[in-house]
Amino acid sequence: MDETERVEVSALAVAYRDIGPTGEMRAAAYVIHAEEAVRHFWRYRPPLEDEPHYSPTKFEVRLHQPLRAEDEVRMTVQVDKIGGKSVGFEVAMEKDGQTVAEVDITWTARQPETGEPIALPEDIRDWLYRYLP
Repeated sequence: MDETERVEVSALAVAYRDIGPTGEMRAAAYVIHAEEAVRHFWRYRPPLEDEPHYSPTKFEVRLHQPLRAEDEVRMTVQVDKIGGKSVGFEVAMEKDGQTVAEVDITWTARQPETGEPIALPEDIRDWLYRYLP
C-alpha cells in the first residue's frame, strides 16, 4: 500500500490563504490542518450504534520550521494516549523528510444529549490501540 493510502497519513499543499504577513503559515492554520488530518484518520473507525460525540479539549503546537505557500506537507496521525474518556493524537507534519511541526490534540468522548464526558466505547479503544507506537 502506498504511504499516502494509509489511514493515518494525509497530504497538504499549503494554500495562500494560510499565509500571514511574514510569508509563513499562520499558527492557527497548523491546528486547522492537524484537525483535518485527525478527521481523515477518524473516518476509518469501526461503525457504532449510539456513538458518543467527540470534542477537542486540548491543543499543543510545536513549530520547528516555518511553512510557506505551496509547500508540500505529509501529515501522520499517531495515537499518543488512550484514557478512560479521552484519546490523544499527535500529528507530525513533515516537509522534505524533516519534521516541521507537531500538533497534539486531545478529544473527549461526550454524551450527545448532555455533553457530559463518558467512557470511550470498547470497540473504539480496541481500534485505537492498533495505532499506538
